[in-house]
Amino acid sequence: PGYREEPGVSPGSKTPTYAAMKVYVDNWRWHGVPFYLRSGKRLAKRSTEISIHYRDVPHSMFPDSVSGPIEPNTIVLKIQPDEGMSLKFQTKQPGTKVCLNPVEMKYGYPRGVALDAYEWVLLDCMIGDHMLFMREDSVELAWSALTPVLDALESGKRQTPVQYVAGSEGPIEAARLIERDSRAWRPL
Repeated sequence: PGYREEPGVSPGSKTPTYAAMKVYVDNWRWHGVPFYLRSGKRLAKRSTEISIHYRDVPHSMFPDSVSGPIEPNTIVLKIQPDEGMSLKFQTKQPGTKVCLNPVEMKYGYPRGVALDAYEWVLLDCMIGDHMLFMREDSVELAWSALTPVLDALESGKRQTPVQYVAGSEGPIEAARLIERDSRAWRPL
């Protein structure tokens, strides 16, 4: 069931359960590079990953000899549930004919102890590993960026959140956010 069908939840609830946004990092290294963030409840699958899609090169070695667009190189860092990474890039098939095909190299971390995310955090606390924890100044900086967004949502001026079907990829408006910039929507 969707959030509004849960017991004890008002059918007219305006509680948002999905967020999609395009943000920029304001520094020289990432100038002009959009970061698309999305998160939601009851999606088709539970997944946390970072997907980096490289830009097209300004001049291709194969403009007239390749039919169709060349897919961009991508790196995907899988954080959960199956930790690992993959690199997808174009390769030329051996021979005299110029024919490019995508190749994917994958690495998955071996599944040792099967702990969920909360169990790993508790274990890290017990052994004193600070790697997954933010310092106070980082937390304050994150809240300073998100507080204006939350204030706008809670101001009462917002409309009813866009609805999406439980078990889906989320609202179509999230896909349009990415497609509007001529980028490919990649389901989770």
